[in-house]
Amino acid sequence: MIELVRESWSPEETHAIGAALGRLLRAGDVVLLEGDLGAGKTALTRGVAAGMGIGPGAVSSPTFVIVHEYAAGRGGVGLVHVDAYRLGVEDAATLGLDAVPGDTAMVVEWPERMPHGVVDEAAAARVRLEVTGEQSRRLRLMLPEAWRQRADWAGGLAPAP
Repeated sequence: MIELVRESWSPEETHAIGAALGRLLRAGDVVLLEGDLGAGKTALTRGVAAGMGIGPGAVSSPTFVIVHEYAAGRGGVGLVHVDAYRLGVEDAATLGLDAVPGDTAMVVEWPERMPHGVVDEAAAARVRLEVTGEQSRRLRLMLPEAWRQRADWAGGLAPAP
């Protein structure tokens, strides 16, 4: 795993970090977002959508509907956005999360509330958002090693040489 730490001093910077992450995503990728309420998980997801070529204005927190699916952006890859905060074990089976289309990437907020086995956590990227101030956040990214080989690796997340 590749471990990166990024500091964000505003929602706009969190969005930009998300956009850099979104440019890296490919079909089948899963990103697990961890953090307290209000840490910026949905703001980061808006950035991910923008980086994927999906209108970030369409992205909203799926807390009450649990899953939002967004049409394909660049490269024909869509985005499935899951908020597992209100998810129960019985809900996971009925949502069809194990049958997400192969041409999508998935971002999961509150992954610790999902039953084990719904997503392959070992192959997933993980982002932990920590509140460090009123507007500031520390983002700890754990990305699969194979992502270093992707064309957009140097597009904002890679450490400076």
